[in-house]
This record gives sequence, C-alpha cells and structure tokens, in this order.
Amino acid sequence: MSHLIASALTTARRILTASEPLLNCQRNASKKAGGSTRNSAGVVRPKHRGVKHKSGTYVQEGALVVLQNKLRFHPGLNVRIGHNGTLAALIPGRVLVTTEKVEPNMEHPWAQKTYGGRDIDRIYKKYFHVLPEPQHYRFKRIG
Repeated sequence: MSHLIASALTTARRILTASEPLLNCQRNASKKAGGSTRNSAGVVRPKHRGVKHKSGTYVQEGALVVLQNKLRFHPGLNVRIGHNGTLAALIPGRVLVTTEKVEPNMEHPWAQKTYGGRDIDRIYKKYFHVLPEPQHYRFKRIG
C-alpha cells in the first residue's frame, strides 16, 4: 500500500515540475444540460377580446368598441358589426350601452343554435350605440 502512495507522489512531482504546460486538462460542466419544461406546451398569445370603450367615452369614426367571437354584444345606432363579430363606430360620438329585449328570428339556424330551448320572452342583451355630439347653432346666414 505504501508502494502505491510512493508511486503516486513521484508521478505528481513529475507533473508539477515539468517544464512544458499541461495540455491534457479537461474541464467538466458545472451544471446539467437544460431540458424541456413540462408546462410550456399549449401557451398561446392572449387575444385581448372584450369591451374596449365603456358607456360615456368618446370614440372616433371606425374605432373598435367591442372585440368578440360570438354575438355576445349587439350593434345599436351608428355601430356596425364586422365579419368576425367586432363592433365598430360608424360616426364620431359618445358610446351608450343599453340593455334591451331581443326578439330573435327563430327560423334562422344561428338563432336556433344560440337560443334553442330558452324562454324567448326573457332574452335581454347589451346593445352598443354611438350618439353624435350635438352641434352648435351659431351659424350666420349669408345671402
């Protein structure tokens, strides 16, 4: 046993007293390689849907009032509905939100799918209207 220790010491002295640099050094990784995480799959970018302008706010022409997929909110006065259900202002003015009774045409397949099996007498939905600002009447007639 002492013979093994003596040979290890002589080998160590030879390495330490060598005039040439050590070229066979190897550095090991200090951390494990990063693997995939389990909870990253299925993360989607948020779509930011919903009401963009509340009742009483001023909007410009073409401003989006509501972003929606299904017809949750209905277009009212001076509001158009886009092909994907978005509601946009047709004129500049103030937004007014009302709750009104809906009388759907039950012969339409969309109405059957949405309101089928419900009591039609008690269906209320929110309507978004854009009311124009009142103009001043300080015009001077010429001629």
